This record gives sequence, C-alpha cells and structure tokens, in this order.
Amino acid sequence: MLYLAGAALLLGLLLLWWSARTRQKAGLPAGRVVYSDTGLQRQLEKPLYDRALGLTGRPDYLIERDDEIIPVEVKSSPAPREPYDSHVLQLAAYCLLVERQLGKRVPYGLLRYNDRTIPIDFTPQLQETLLETLTEMRRLERGRGLPARSHQSPARCWRCGFREICDQRLNA
Repeated sequence: MLYLAGAALLLGLLLLWWSARTRQKAGLPAGRVVYSDTGLQRQLEKPLYDRALGLTGRPDYLIERDDEIIPVEVKSSPAPREPYDSHVLQLAAYCLLVERQLGKRVPYGLLRYNDRTIPIDFTPQLQETLLETLTEMRRLERGRGLPARSHQSPARCWRCGFREICDQRLNA
C-alpha cells in the first residue's frame, strides 16, 4: 500500500514538473488556463463575442491569476523592436471582450513572440484607440472606402476572412 502511495506521489510531482516546463516553454505566466484556442482544444472553446461592438475574437489563452484574467496572444515570429499596432489592437480587442463578457477589468495582456513576451497595459487610452479604430473600420466598410489591397501574396489572400466579398482578391 505504501508503494502505491509513493508511486502516486511521484506521478503527481512528475505531472506538476511537466506542466510547469510546458508553461515556461510556451511563455505563459503562472496561473490557471481558463481558455485556449490552440491545438485540439480549438474546437471546444467558443469565441468571445460582444453584440454591441459587433466584435468576435479567439485569444490564444486566457490565464486566471489573483482574480484577474490575462489574455495572451501568441505570435510565431521573433519580437519586433516595438510591437506592431495591429498586434496591440488585437490584444486590446481581447481585453475588451473579456471585460464585456466576464465583467472583470483586464489590467493588461501579453503578446508572446517566439523569443520574448511583451506585456501591454490595457489603459483607458488604448481602449479609446481601439474603439476609434473599430468605428473607422466600420465607416470605411459601409462607404466602401476601403483602400486597395496591400499585398501580392495569394496565400495571404486565400486565408483572408473577407475573401468572399473582396473585389480585389487575387486569383489563386
């Protein structure tokens, strides 16, 4: 019986070590993963949605720590010198969606690149920039004042969410 208890304890410690190592390699902070849009779990998680904003999103992770929810967006490239505005606004959108859906203020989110993690404070100014950007995007969309495509990549065009309605899509 003692042998069985020792084996269970050893197995438990091994699982804790493996979980911590996996979390460290993924660049995730300490805390409990409460949402994941990676790997096999992708099909199990619902996207975050806010009808008033007309905004939907799937953060790569939501980490719960000290009664806070921290969105994590994982990028497969090395970190730029400064995070791209598009990455920051994507993360800000997840922060706002979490706040609206879960009713908790999100103090910051994390942009995880393959060589470092950059914390982004979700300030009232960043929230205002996000809301202004969404308003401008919708205005352009309604007026069909969208600029010409900014790429020559058929693969990028093929994956675009607007491909079906785009009059500038590449024939690929």
